[in-house]
Amino acid sequence: MKATVIVELKPSVLDPQGKAIQHSLSTLGFEGVEDVRAGKLFRITLADRGQPREEIERQLRQMCERLLANTVIEKFSYSIDD
Repeated sequence: MKATVIVELKPSVLDPQGKAIQHSLSTLGFEGVEDVRAGKLFRITLADRGQPREEIERQLRQMCERLLANTVIEKFSYSIDD
């Protein structure tokens, strides 16, 4: 089973990396880019142990809250690919 986790800065947090990317895109001639927010993407392969979906989601939330995301400044979302 595979899961995809996306971690992004919360909207209220400044994103200097995103601003630098936005500026670089403009410099390269890509006009009309109003905003860029940088983030992280994790693709996680989970062993199929016959767990119910609720348990897998609980484990993914714990992974995000304990390691993958800094929940003070970042938000996360995940999807499970069956």
